[in-house]
Amino acid sequence: MFLHEQDAKQLLARYGVAVPPGCVVGMDGVLPADLPQPGPWMVKGQISAGGRGKAGIVRKVADRAEAASQAQSMLGRMVKGRRIERVRVEQCVTGATELYIGLLLDAGGVRVIVSLKGGIEIEHVPAADVHGEVVRLDTIAIADCVARLVVGFEPAAAQALREAGARLAHAFVAAELRLIEINPLFVHADGRWVAGDAKIVADENALERQPALRELVRAEASQYAGVAVKLEHGFDYVVVDPEGEIGLLTTGAGLSMMLIDELRAMNLKPYNFLDVRTGGFRGDPTRLINVLKWINAGANVRIVLVNIFAGITDLGEFSRLLVEAIKQVPEFRVPVVARLAGNGLAAARENLAAAGIALYTDLDAAIAEVRRQLEAS
Repeated sequence: MFLHEQDAKQLLARYGVAVPPGCVVGMDGVLPADLPQPGPWMVKGQISAGGRGKAGIVRKVADRAEAASQAQSMLGRMVKGRRIERVRVEQCVTGATELYIGLLLDAGGVRVIVSLKGGIEIEHVPAADVHGEVVRLDTIAIADCVARLVVGFEPAAAQALREAGARLAHAFVAAELRLIEINPLFVHADGRWVAGDAKIVADENALERQPALRELVRAEASQYAGVAVKLEHGFDYVVVDPEGEIGLLTTGAGLSMMLIDELRAMNLKPYNFLDVRTGGFRGDPTRLINVLKWINAGANVRIVLVNIFAGITDLGEFSRLLVEAIKQVPEFRVPVVARLAGNGLAAARENLAAAGIALYTDLDAAIAEVRRQLEAS
């Protein structure tokens, strides 16, 4: 789960990481009366993606009017496939050097990376200026690693990186994170430091043990929709292309991703990813009803492709529940093409035929039918 900068900084502040004073502006675009003083400020569009500066959604502003104007210009925009629904307005940091520090979960433990050359062009910093090491997943081991890596750095930078490294190590281990990246870490001549930007990737599988992150997902469900669905409903549903035309009702993470790749390779536009274990499509149609409603929310969805390889679930039962779910979502009016394989196929064919749904056992044939219907509509 890639946190918005606003949420990443709030989480890090819990662990003593210094961040610039700031506030959030929502879709109404109204700035709070008490902006952090003094200015100037940075206005930052909040999306779960890097490279926001190059995308033009990080702007320095000199006064309140300019802050309001920039916030209004960002809110509602689509950037990197994500809609900006919040901006962060924070105090601008001046007179500081830009450094870099990152912690990344690695197969062998934690990869610790530091550099005296942080900032927007970090990807182009020469390898000789980037210092890294892999250590075990342990707070003290990570902090000690940072201390080793900064030996020979000028005193203010070394002090700042040691202090920041110790606090980030605590956050990384305690919150069970997969990535923390502070770029830039602003450092003043006297050693004072502040996290100018913060990128955090949290482990969704650890949410049950992380109450702060769990509450964040619930409070900001619209910003972390896929994670909120999994937390609330117990399965994965993610919109992969807001402009997508093909809704997917699928099982199996690997098979679902493979189907998305195959559709894209054919210049077709899948709308969503879905992974419900086939055992989750048993008993009652509630999950299917929810999925159909979410797919139906796609403004450009014109057809739904069902791809179920049934093991535990009997396809006769699944097909009956699917037909019932469609009836209970009257606003769902796009055609359905089903590719089914597995147990109970004969009963499924009879149930779907009665509902006017085409059934295929071959995936290529089902995709060909989807293309035919899209081209005909």
